[in-house]
Amino acid sequence: MPVLQEKYQAIVIGTSAGGLSALSGILEKLPAGYPIPMIIVQHRSKDQRDLLEQVLQSKCKIRVKQADEKERIESGFVYIAPPDYHLLIESDRTFSLSSDQQVHFSRPSIDVLFESAAIVFKHSLIGIILTGANNDGAAGIVEIKKYGGLTIAQDPAEAQFPFMPEAAIKTEKVKYVWTLSGILDFLLKN
Repeated sequence: MPVLQEKYQAIVIGTSAGGLSALSGILEKLPAGYPIPMIIVQHRSKDQRDLLEQVLQSKCKIRVKQADEKERIESGFVYIAPPDYHLLIESDRTFSLSSDQQVHFSRPSIDVLFESAAIVFKHSLIGIILTGANNDGAAGIVEIKKYGGLTIAQDPAEAQFPFMPEAAIKTEKVKYVWTLSGILDFLLKN
C-alpha cells in the first residue's frame, strides 16, 4: 500500500443500482487506517438520510460518514455524498454541497463529484465506476483521465447492473476493467 499512498491522494467511487453489495465487497475488507480517503456517490432516494452510512459502518473497520459542507478531506475515512445534494471538492480540499438540478436524473451525480475531484487532485486521483443502471460517471471518467488520474471500471460481466461500467468503458478512457476482487487487490496490495 505504500506505493499507492505515495502516488494517489484520493479515490472517488460512483455506483447506483446494486451499489450496496459492491461497496460492501470492497469497503469491509479495508483496514481501519486506510491511508487514502475515499469519496463515494451512491444514487439513492432523498428519504434515506443516513441509512447507507449506518449499514456500511456496521460492516467496515474504516470510518464511514456522510460528507459535510466545508469538511476537510482526511485519510482513514470513507465519505458518502448526502442524498439529494451534489457533492463537490473545492480547491482547498474541502467539500461543498449543491442542490443544483439533477444530472442524469440524479442528485447526487457521479459526474459532478468526479469532475470537481479531477480538477483538484489531477494525476493523484483514482476514479472507480461500479454497478449501475444509467450512464452517470462516464463523463467524469473522461475528466479524470484528461487530468492524468487513474480510471477503473468494474467488469460488466460481474456487475449486478452492467450499464454504468459499460458506459464508462465505451468512453475508451478506462485504464483497468476488473472484478471487485481485482479492484480490492489493487487497493490493498500496491
